[in-house]
Amino acid sequence: MSKDICQNLDSLQQRISNACEKAGRNPDEITLVAVSKMKPLSNIKEAFGCGQLHFGENRAKELQEKMGEYGEEEIQWHMVGNLQTNKIKYIVDRVNWIHSISKSKYLREIEKRASRIDRVVNTLVQINISGEDQKSGCEAEQLPEILEYAQGLDHVRIHGLMGMASFVDPDEVEQVRPQFAMLRKLRDEHRKYETENVSLDELSMGMTNDMEVAIEEGSTMLRVGRAIFGERNYT
Repeated sequence: MSKDICQNLDSLQQRISNACEKAGRNPDEITLVAVSKMKPLSNIKEAFGCGQLHFGENRAKELQEKMGEYGEEEIQWHMVGNLQTNKIKYIVDRVNWIHSISKSKYLREIEKRASRIDRVVNTLVQINISGEDQKSGCEAEQLPEILEYAQGLDHVRIHGLMGMASFVDPDEVEQVRPQFAMLRKLRDEHRKYETENVSLDELSMGMTNDMEVAIEEGSTMLRVGRAIFGERNYT
């Protein structure tokens, strides 16, 4: 049985504050996304009752179901997992953020679906910062084309970049610092593509094991599941 979710959130906020103090940053700059994949709706309700507003899911079907079952308007729903064009239609009516844009075709589908209901969907472009084949995301050289395509859209906003670092043990997190630094550098190098609906202020990077390093390297969004909800049951 995991510890109380409210206690976990308090401990996590203390970790964030400590990391921000070390990095000379304001904790208010950090958005904590509670990744609730494979966790029951009761866990989300408990976390929401403790003041947590941002929740992330990895699968479109699970996200659709949870958004439909839990209608709290204050909640910000994030799609943080792999995207499929044919699944966008299931989430576009409620999702607030999509972190995993890796191709222009996803932006095109979101624009088509969101325009029909006059919604604007916030997105991030995912870069494969680890270089691992099993990790999603576009290559750095594909980023300009995606940003240029987004400039002409009316119902999609790009707000920054997302990256998933290599998984390492807690005592080896320094190994992923260059990956986070690369994402920040890419963001800075592509500021010239910013327009009314393309901004690169957000960096979604850092999870339970490596969040302190991510904060030191400029993260503005943390995607954390295990430190809030405990281990997942995959059976």
